[in-house]
Amino acid sequence: METAFTPLQSFSGGLLIGLSAVLLMAFLGRIMGATGIVAGLIFPASLSDWAWRAALVAGMATGPLVWLAVTGRWPEMQVPVDPGTLIIGGVLVGIGVSFGGGCTSGHGICGLARLSPRSLVAVLTFMATAALTVYMVRHGAGR
Repeated sequence: METAFTPLQSFSGGLLIGLSAVLLMAFLGRIMGATGIVAGLIFPASLSDWAWRAALVAGMATGPLVWLAVTGRWPEMQVPVDPGTLIIGGVLVGIGVSFGGGCTSGHGICGLARLSPRSLVAVLTFMATAALTVYMVRHGAGR
């Protein structure tokens, strides 16, 4: 399995994620943790709380439409695993988010920027687990 090197797209995406995190903190005083945002969308504290969450999630979901409008083609996407593996991975990530008290965006982008020791431990754990998982999938597991 080959991994594409996309420095321009990766840098641009990182800038947009960082900018959106800064704007959310500046205007609403909220941390941009995607899992917490979606959870608050499902179980909102108030209508105004639901509205900004819905707008943010809608913006994330409509990204491919913006790409289509700008370039005239759908973004290329490859998912090299079967749907069952995606579901199992999603459940494991959900469990990890519950135990870790947040997700990669909340801890990795916002928590590290705030110099949170808890976020540093969480991010190091995420990264070590990700590296081990990639190694196991690509080189282990009977392959």
